[in-house]
Amino acid sequence: MSTGFDRDADEFTRGARAIVVYPDMGGSSRDAEARLEETAGLAAAIGVDVREKVAVKLRQPKPGTLIGSGQVEAVAETVRDQELQLAVFDASLTPVQQRNLETALGCKVIDRTGLILEIFGERARTAEGRLQVELAHLDYQAGRLVRSWTHLERQRGGFGFLGGPGETQIEADRRLIRDRMARLKRELDQVSRTRTLHRDRRQRAPWPVIALVGYTNAGKSTLFNRLTGSDVMAENLLFATLDPTLRQISLPGIDKAILSDTVGFVSELPTQLVAAFKATLEEVVSADLLIHVRDIAHPDSEAQRADVEKVLSEIGVAEATPRFEAWNKLDLLDGERREELLEAAARREDVMPISAVTGEGVDTLIEAVAARLTHGHRRYTITLDPSDGASAAWLHQHGEVIDQRIEDDRAVYEVRMAPRDHERFETRHA
Repeated sequence: MSTGFDRDADEFTRGARAIVVYPDMGGSSRDAEARLEETAGLAAAIGVDVREKVAVKLRQPKPGTLIGSGQVEAVAETVRDQELQLAVFDASLTPVQQRNLETALGCKVIDRTGLILEIFGERARTAEGRLQVELAHLDYQAGRLVRSWTHLERQRGGFGFLGGPGETQIEADRRLIRDRMARLKRELDQVSRTRTLHRDRRQRAPWPVIALVGYTNAGKSTLFNRLTGSDVMAENLLFATLDPTLRQISLPGIDKAILSDTVGFVSELPTQLVAAFKATLEEVVSADLLIHVRDIAHPDSEAQRADVEKVLSEIGVAEATPRFEAWNKLDLLDGERREELLEAAARREDVMPISAVTGEGVDTLIEAVAARLTHGHRRYTITLDPSDGASAAWLHQHGEVIDQRIEDDRAVYEVRMAPRDHERFETRHA
C-alpha cells in the first residue's frame, strides 16, 4: 500500500524482537494478563517475535512518556539486555510520547492504534479493504509527521522574486495527505453507493440478511464455514478475516437468506478504522438479525461483549435489531464451568451455547434464527391457475408452502409468510 510518502519509519520488520508493555491504569474490567496475551497475539499476527511481556502499574499518566521515569528505565534495561528492536505499548500514545519513548528506550516504539493499522494493512485483500486501510493510516499519520519524517523542518522556496520563504516541507506533506484522503473518501463513497444498490436489490427480493459479529478470534469464520459449507479463512489468529464475505443459505421455513461474515472487533478499535470501515459494516447496520459470536471460554468474555456492543452503537446499529448471542467454544470447557454456562444459557431466549468446531448446538441455533426471522408470519390460502409456475415459484421462495392441492381445476396453496410478503404478492397479482 503506497501513500506516496516515506513510511520507512513506520514499517515493521517481520521477525523483529519485541517487548509488549501494558500500562495498567486500574479500574479496568479486563484481566491484565489476558490483555498482554491479546496484544502479544496482535503483534505475532504480523510476524513480530515477542520476547517479553510486562504490565506496568500506573497511577497517573505522564504527559511526556505515559509511564514513569523509573518504569521507562526498567523497560530500557530489558531492551538493552535482550537486544530488542521494538516496544509495543498497549495504549494510545501521543506523537510526543512516542518520540520520547523511542529516545529513552533506544528502539522503535509503536502504540496499539499503529499496531492494529499495520495488521489491517497486511490483511486487506479487496480493493475496498485496501482503500479503507490507507485512509485510516493517513488519518493516523497526519498527526505524526513530526516524528515520522526527518526532512520536514526544511522549507520550500517560492517562485520568482516575490516567492518569499515558501511553505515548510511538513505543511506540503500535510497538504498532500489531505488531498490523498479526499480522493480516497470519494472512491469509498462510490463503493458505498454500489454496495447500497446491491443491498437494495436484495431487499426488493427480499432475502433476510443475517450478520455475524463478534470480537476478533471469537470463531465467526468457523461458524460461517459450518453454516455455508464455505472455506473462508478461519485460523486461531487475530483478525484472520478483514474483508466481508456474503453467502446464500437456506433455513427452516426460509428458502433463501444471506449470511455475512464481517471483520472482528477489538477493544479500543482505532477511531480511524471505525470511520473508514463504515462502508464494509453497512451490511451489519442493515441486517435483519445479528448473531453475536462470543468466545465464552475467554477470561475477558464479558468485557469483549461490551466492546462489541460499543462498536455496534458507534456504527449506528439500532438496539432494536434482533440479535442472538452464540456462546462459542464450548468444546474448550468441561466440568462445573460448562454446566454453569449451560444453565445460564437455558434461562435466556437470546443465547445459544455452541461449538463451531464440533457442531454442538449449531442446529439449535439455526432453528432459533429461523423462528425469529419468521416470527409474526401468518398462514394464507392462495389459489392460482395450475399453469402459473412463476407465481408458484414466488410462493416457495418467499414463504413456507405447507400444503398444495388441486381443487376445481385450481391450484390451492397453504403458505406461511410475512404479512408484508403476502401484501406484495397481492399487489403483484392485482
